[in-house]
Amino acid sequence: MGDTNGQVVAGGNGQGNRLDQLNYPIDVLIDKETDSLIICDWKNRRVARWSRRSGTTQGEILIDNIICLGLAMDDQRYLYISDPNKHEVRRYQLGDKNGTLVAGGNGKGAGLNQLNYPTYIFVDQQQTVYVSDQNNHRVMKWNKGAKEGIVVVGCQGQGNALTQLSYPQGLFVDTLGTIYVADMVNNRVMRWPKEAKEGTVIVGGNGKEAGANQFNCPWGLSFDRHGNLYVADRSNHRVQRFSIE
Repeated sequence: MGDTNGQVVAGGNGQGNRLDQLNYPIDVLIDKETDSLIICDWKNRRVARWSRRSGTTQGEILIDNIICLGLAMDDQRYLYISDPNKHEVRRYQLGDKNGTLVAGGNGKGAGLNQLNYPTYIFVDQQQTVYVSDQNNHRVMKWNKGAKEGIVVVGCQGQGNALTQLSYPQGLFVDTLGTIYVADMVNNRVMRWPKEAKEGTVIVGGNGKEAGANQFNCPWGLSFDRHGNLYVADRSNHRVQRFSIE
């Protein structure tokens, strides 16, 4: 906190596909067990792991030949990856290359057993998988072992009403089942209490600009342990922090 300069912890050697390079890294998580970063290296079609120990100069490839857009890890250290080209989410044991289908996988579509360009994902302690189903403008919940999902946010199609989303991205679910989602084209972050029929706008929703209460394509979101919300405000080229009650 308070730093004005960051420190490069992965990549930083230009755009490319060498082990010391990244190409459009789009999501990242910290694996505390190995003190490493696991990175969706999107345009290199791979998932890479970089140790956080000082002196690390390159990463290792965990999974390749995958269009990875969203990443999550559960308490058992299973890795979950969304593949928007295959319209599916798979779960991987670290070291496993093939994975197990946990959401979608029945072609592109709007059925309850389908996804249409899944982006960000969140996995809770019961291994329930929540998916931002971007081109269906909804958030889906897939219980462990389920053959189809449940629409939990955005069952009214694309729009900007409080019952709707427009190209949802970043996703977080708290222990009460409250869903937070970056509603990208509506330039807002929404909060949906468990089983609510409509959400509330908690930040943004004030037009597509660069003011302190505005976004231009909010993309990723995260919370710290103090309840502060961090939003990757993509087209404003910044990260914003908000104190949420």
